Amino acid sequence: MIEKHYQPSDIESRMARIWEESGAFRAGRAERKDAATFTIVIPPPNVTGSLHMGHALNNTLQDILCRFERMRGKDVLWQPGTDHAGIATQMVVERQLMERQEPGRRDMGRAKFLERVWQWKAESGGTIVNQLKRLGASCDWSRERFTMDEGLSKAVIKVFVELHRQGLIYKDKRLVNWDPKLLTAISDLEVQQVEIKGSLWYLRYPIEGRSFDPADPKSFIVVATTRPETMLGDTAVAVHPEDERYTDLVGKHVILPLVGRRIPIVADEYSDPEKGSGAVKVTPAHDFNDFEVGKRHGLPQINVFDKEGALSLNENEDYLRGLPEGALMLADELHNVDRFAARKTIVARLEDFGFLEKIEPNTHMVPHGDRSGVVIEPYLTDQWYVDAHTLAQPAIEAVRSGATTFVPKNWEKTYFDWMENIQPWCISRQLWWGHQIPAWYGPDGKVFVAETEEEAVGNALGYYVEQEVITPEQGDAMARDPARRDGFITRDEDVLDTWFSSALWPFSTLGWPDEAPELQRYYPTNTLVTGFDIIFFWVARMMMMGLHFMEEVPFSTVYIHALVRDEKGAKMSKSKGNVIDPLHLVDEYGADALRFTLAAMAAQGRDIKLSTQRVEGYRNFATKLWNACRFAEMNGCTLPADFDPAQAKQTLNRWIAHETSRATREVSEAIEAYRFNDAAGAIYRFVWNVYCDWYLELAKPVLLGEEGPAKVETRAMIAWARDEILKLLHPFMPFITEELWAVTAKRETLLVLTPWPRKTGGLSDEDLTQVVTASPSDAMIPTVILELDAGEFSDPEAEAEIGWVVDLVTSIRSVRAEMNIPPATLTPLVLAASSAETRARAERWNDVIKRLSRLSEISFADAAPEGAVQLLVRGEVAALPLKGVIDLGAERARLEKEIGKADGDIKRVDAKLANEKFVANAPEEIVEEEKEKREAAVARKTKLQEALERLKTAS
Repeated sequence: MIEKHYQPSDIESRMARIWEESGAFRAGRAERKDAATFTIVIPPPNVTGSLHMGHALNNTLQDILCRFERMRGKDVLWQPGTDHAGIATQMVVERQLMERQEPGRRDMGRAKFLERVWQWKAESGGTIVNQLKRLGASCDWSRERFTMDEGLSKAVIKVFVELHRQGLIYKDKRLVNWDPKLLTAISDLEVQQVEIKGSLWYLRYPIEGRSFDPADPKSFIVVATTRPETMLGDTAVAVHPEDERYTDLVGKHVILPLVGRRIPIVADEYSDPEKGSGAVKVTPAHDFNDFEVGKRHGLPQINVFDKEGALSLNENEDYLRGLPEGALMLADELHNVDRFAARKTIVARLEDFGFLEKIEPNTHMVPHGDRSGVVIEPYLTDQWYVDAHTLAQPAIEAVRSGATTFVPKNWEKTYFDWMENIQPWCISRQLWWGHQIPAWYGPDGKVFVAETEEEAVGNALGYYVEQEVITPEQGDAMARDPARRDGFITRDEDVLDTWFSSALWPFSTLGWPDEAPELQRYYPTNTLVTGFDIIFFWVARMMMMGLHFMEEVPFSTVYIHALVRDEKGAKMSKSKGNVIDPLHLVDEYGADALRFTLAAMAAQGRDIKLSTQRVEGYRNFATKLWNACRFAEMNGCTLPADFDPAQAKQTLNRWIAHETSRATREVSEAIEAYRFNDAAGAIYRFVWNVYCDWYLELAKPVLLGEEGPAKVETRAMIAWARDEILKLLHPFMPFITEELWAVTAKRETLLVLTPWPRKTGGLSDEDLTQVVTASPSDAMIPTVILELDAGEFSDPEAEAEIGWVVDLVTSIRSVRAEMNIPPATLTPLVLAASSAETRARAERWNDVIKRLSRLSEISFADAAPEGAVQLLVRGEVAALPLKGVIDLGAERARLEKEIGKADGDIKRVDAKLANEKFVANAPEEIVEEEKEKREAAVARKTKLQEALERLKTAS
């Protein structure tokens, strides 16, 4: 018995428990051992994380695909897991220690600190997993993995060692994004660009050999900089090779102000003649672009900061070499001074000596650490790198050849742009939580990379015996007695970038490097669903690692979803206060309503503007379905075991079979093409409009009539169509559909494991399962089914008849609404010059049409009467005589006035959008809101014009 009221909270936890206890989501089910596979790996959320709207969208779309393919008979593996999230997790535990006034990380020591992190992970690390379960994610939770599981750690070490042996991992001194608070290199993804209202300082650099005079422009070059404190590390001034102002100075030198170092003037296209003075200072150790300029011109790299962002000068031999006494005094004065405090001192000194020409206000983007919140410093340091350029070449070719495709396809350009300009990948992090780098250093700094410490010790002893640093006897003794080799080699303290272990996710989770049966069965995976912001950080790196170690692409399709924004189109952020918590929406409206909202709005390439009103609207949709199922139950609608919808006799029932078949095709094709919004739209229209508003409404007279074959057939058909709806809707709204599936009949299987709706009159469920399991490849399955299931039910005659009734009633209702005709006012209808077929239909459905359209009578005539509004319904004229019912002249005036208002709205928006200053300065969401206003006004105007044209036919 279906409860009177739909309450999501009463259903969701119970359904989740039933799914878990039954093992419904498990891959490798015995009955599907020969079935084709469908595999998705979850983008592993941070173990520190909690569900945000991006997760909700991403996992809803993955779940739709998995439930869809599972119902189509495939052996589905949705591989779940979490990422250890090096910096984020370490920060969480360090914050806990501070709040509890316990010893800090360094006081505690590495081993004890890591114990605390693992303890925190065991106690709190499953939060986001439980939240994903609340959303209805049908992962195989029995296979949940963590990026620091023993098996995954084994894979990480194997990959590092193999790439190092192949020369694809190496150590180098390069610039990195350095966080002076966290004291570690961070990835570009962990850098947040913040707009700052700062200054642009114009500095005079004296030209060597000319007497410096602030009043003589020929005695100096002016450079503009936003970071005057880094000038202490300048090693050149660059000008554009075609900038005629500086042609005669290229190859000469300037004297670095305050420092006195002689540095060259070089020609380089990096310098933009249109910006500032056209000359730029080059600081290779403190700017990524300058680093590249420095490499091109062989410039020295002088690091003037320490790891905490303070100046480090009087102990820096590279810096001090050859400086005059005054500069040495300045170096001593500024040593250990914070970079921003030093900036003030340096600018004051430059001004004192006449080297400061002017200061201009300047708004520019400054990189900040997304977790520490401090300004990131480009910092020259020794780090481990991957030769990403070499690994990228097969990954580029795989996408070019179509082995992996992006949806939408335009993201392939982004992928190619990044991959073809790829830089070495910095993989070391100065943290304790993570995969410790498997490298050991000998007493002279010699590096030994190995999978185990024992292997590293053996390699080191062999090397130093061969180099005669130790004797063979010493080597043998140290090999036998670990105590005698204490301190002989030490392990690298750094850990690997989190993205390194995540890059192995599609195959490390399946047991690699062991020859696990899961690896053979489920790799390569089918579809990766992810956001555009990690195409480079994760997608590209999985491509590189998968091709290098598995010799196959890790996935055949990459579906890139858009952002979820607020209802005005603004990006959600805590600072704006517009963040929508998905769990609050689940509590308020249910997980099904949130899921359907996200799917219905997930148009390819278009961001989602989420409003609670939309979620509430789809909660009403769920209620509509619930009430329709209660209506069926209350009217005794059950499905006989031998019922065949293709054998229905009643026109109305054959029409719903026809419409159900069409909806099945539309939903299936849209999901296959990753058009989630089209799939959701198709099932929404079918449930709300076709089934509830029309079929059940048109069936009421039969249900209320006498017992007989028509009533028996209609009850069965209502139940059959309801079941097909539950199947089609299940991937989108799994909780309510599973509940209704259970309470509407005695079922042998859960809905989640029930076959997807077949085309009416075609294959049986058993035939469909055989097709799926026997198909040699996933790509052939849709084709095979289409070929064998060519008997899709179609009844053009039934569609023509019921479709005519629906279109006629809809048109009449539309005119009544447009003309403000009160519901109580009954109007006549005249069918003009109608065919015999239309006359017969009108007579058969006379009472229904009159009741639904608020008509007084239906009559026939050779032509439409004077003063009638004419409607064209499926090629024939239906006329509503409205003279005397409404004031036609007044109505025409009203419509013309409304059209004028719409025109005014359009012109106002056009004027705003034509204002370049408005478009450039207004927030993105405001501009988008204006565009939406225009679209709404245009649509309103079109509808009003159509109504006015209809009215003109009545005059």
